[in-house]
Amino acid sequence: MALSELETARVRKAVGGFVERRRPPPHIRPELDFGFRVSGQSVELFEIRPVWRGATGQKHEHPFAKATYVRTKRRWRIFWLRQDLKWHSYEPTPEVDTIEEFIALVQEDRYACFFG
Repeated sequence: MALSELETARVRKAVGGFVERRRPPPHIRPELDFGFRVSGQSVELFEIRPVWRGATGQKHEHPFAKATYVRTKRRWRIFWLRQDLKWHSYEPTPEVDTIEEFIALVQEDRYACFFG
């Protein structure tokens, strides 16, 4: 079941604020930027970079963190994208209570899983 409109708005505000604080200066954004998307009951954070080979102006999104809301538990499950390009549970803290806790974990990145 997807997030409600109210939940989606709350997530967009919290995650949008984090992404805005994390974005590089405007002159660097054509080469590196950050974005997010809310889809269903998940929120995904990704880097935006130009495609190295191909048409000029094309961009590539590389996801690095994801949180999925499990309504029955009222908790967010946290994932990170490993080298095998598959989502893996973030084992130090696989679940949190709020989207703000997810953002704090990504920001801290204690084990260099999200930002390397």
